[in-house]
Amino acid sequence: MIYIGSHVSFKSDTGLLGSVKESIGYGSNAFMFYTGAPQNTQRSEINDLQTYEGMKLMQENNIKLENVIVHAPYIINLANNKEFDKWEFTCNFLRQEINRCNQLGVKYLVLHPGSSVGLDREYAINNIIKGINNVLVNDDKIQILLETMALKGTEIGSIDEIKTVIDGINQKDNIGVCLDTCHLNDAGVDLKEFDKFLDEFDSKIGLDKIKCVHVNDSKNEFNSHKDRHENIGFGTIGFETLINIIYNERLINVPKILETPFIDKEYAPYKFEIEMIRNKKFNENLYNDVYKYYKGDK
Repeated sequence: MIYIGSHVSFKSDTGLLGSVKESIGYGSNAFMFYTGAPQNTQRSEINDLQTYEGMKLMQENNIKLENVIVHAPYIINLANNKEFDKWEFTCNFLRQEINRCNQLGVKYLVLHPGSSVGLDREYAINNIIKGINNVLVNDDKIQILLETMALKGTEIGSIDEIKTVIDGINQKDNIGVCLDTCHLNDAGVDLKEFDKFLDEFDSKIGLDKIKCVHVNDSKNEFNSHKDRHENIGFGTIGFETLINIIYNERLINVPKILETPFIDKEYAPYKFEIEMIRNKKFNENLYNDVYKYYKGDK
């Protein structure tokens, strides 16, 4: 069995319960959400009753808690400490996100490593290490999953850089990795040779550290360092390559999460992309099917 789902919303009036309902509507058995807007630090209080009801609904629909992921906001940048007060605020905000995960019972928190933005790259990587070591506490059960990045601009997030960060973390049981197929492609990893990549990853970091895979096609050419997601099978990576990654036996129990674009920035494609993935059959009429579904012709 594969564990496949998508990014879903997390709204203040419905909380985890609303996220679970949305996920079920897409035919998912895994999902990911932000606990608030990814672009700012405004957060609503978590309603424990909604969390309880969401957990109950998950159990009724065979969604395991280990297949639920929280994504940290984009604005967290542990790599750059040129303005120390802002860096310290960022660390404290990450700690708050971990506390929110604890309240929700979620064990995995995906984090973009950050961007150096004018700092020496090695120095910036050390900032990430310091930040995570400062944030984690001894009784944490959370795993922070460092995401592989497209290396756009001054982004940090190659396999070697992630290895360096992990090597510097004191509580290594609290650190893992999230692969992103679009990011890997755009960073210059040949996904048609995915097993060779896994061999390299295993030798440097260990496959046991991979706890989540973001499954996205790419609008960009190989090694472009641009990071623009595309719907499954409609980009430069291609449907068969993505299917081979999703069903790779070495990662079969790792949850796969879609972050593909909405159709016309309005209609979620996830129900139909998940059907494609489960059937292992590309649907060239995806856009039309999504339009029909949301316009009531179901």
